[in-house]
Amino acid sequence: MEGKIINMVAVLLSLVACATAQQCGRQAGGRTCANNLCCSQYGYCGTTAAYCSPSQSCQSNCQSGGGSSGGGGTGASASNVRATYHYYNPAQHGWDLNAVSAYCSTWDANKSLAWRSKYGWTAFCGPAGPTGQAACGKCLKVTNTGTGTQATVRIVDQCSNGGLDLDVAVFNQLDTNKAGYAQGHLTVNYQFVNCGD
Repeated sequence: MEGKIINMVAVLLSLVACATAQQCGRQAGGRTCANNLCCSQYGYCGTTAAYCSPSQSCQSNCQSGGGSSGGGGTGASASNVRATYHYYNPAQHGWDLNAVSAYCSTWDANKSLAWRSKYGWTAFCGPAGPTGQAACGKCLKVTNTGTGTQATVRIVDQCSNGGLDLDVAVFNQLDTNKAGYAQGHLTVNYQFVNCGD
């Protein structure tokens, strides 16, 4: 009888451990891993290439060479992400985040004009990197997978398309072969980079 109880407790503990093991990413409400660990495609934290490689669909703190070395989203990247466009038209609105009702205006609307106008704008809801307020003001190097054309953009808003919602001017800058316009979106790679502010 005592052996059966011990076995039942062991099984219950195993089930609890499995149920609570998913710690990050879309499986855990967008949470990122502590201590800059990478988040695997399945929602687990770790440091090996299986967790950190964009080719393995890493969700956050990804590293091109596998293994964790960055922090705060710097270096996180994703491949083959959908990028649509939005009419922020920042120059027409004086680079005013409040005027375009950008999510990040709560934290970044009072930044200098030089800061707000340094890069084109994007909304971010990609599979790898920080989310919510933690993404605001960060920069991405975005590459059109079809042409290799690149642009650096600043995150000013959130989106819900699972990737990026670029200002139309940035979208057009990347869409050099007009294939994105024809299909309504681009397929891009992105990497978090230092904004150099």
